[in-house]
Amino acid sequence: MPLLLSLETSSTVCSVALHRDAQLLGASELQIEKSHSSHITVMIDQLVENCGATLKQLDAIAVSGGPGSYTGLRIGSATAKGICYALDKPLISVSTLHSLALQVIKTTPNPEQYLFCPMLDARRMEVYTCLLDHQLNEVLPIEPIVLDADTFAEQLQLKPIIFFGSGASKLKQFHEENKQALFIDDVVLSAKPMGELALQKYNEQAFEDVAYYEPFYLKDVYITSSKPKA
Repeated sequence: MPLLLSLETSSTVCSVALHRDAQLLGASELQIEKSHSSHITVMIDQLVENCGATLKQLDAIAVSGGPGSYTGLRIGSATAKGICYALDKPLISVSTLHSLALQVIKTTPNPEQYLFCPMLDARRMEVYTCLLDHQLNEVLPIEPIVLDADTFAEQLQLKPIIFFGSGASKLKQFHEENKQALFIDDVVLSAKPMGELALQKYNEQAFEDVAYYEPFYLKDVYITSSKPKA
């Protein structure tokens, strides 16, 4: 039974979890903005020790692969790659949106009756999103979308859709009267559901190339220079 460490840093939540096979052994989460880089390694060490294991016993490291915060994804990626290099362990990338959706699917009665739409806030009226069935098959691919009254209107005529995540509230204003549109609040990103997805990839030996791996940013990153002070 593989021992898997999962890192979720793609949002304001810094979360780490340890799984033995599909069983969650423990997790540690911190919801303090801009704290990932200074806390994540301490959180990992404490979690592994508290679960009675050592870093050398890990079989693989899973990281939330995006989309999400550019800085957060970089921190998670760099940390995971550092552990993999130091201990010669395989790296697994888990879709941020699929992991978020799995939380809701697992707690939804008769999930086959719905489609699931995780949404991450991308500022203004834009979100990172996709549309999934109850088996995490993509009905619509992961993409950035600017929300308006027509967003998912066609899909809502076919099947009820459950919307959730940090960007879902932006869409709610357009579909408040639509009984096919269901909104769930307070679904936040966490490393806890990553273990199941990471285990699937581990069993398939679907590992990343540690040297060349980069997160799925979804959009190009634009870096601007600061204006000179007068």
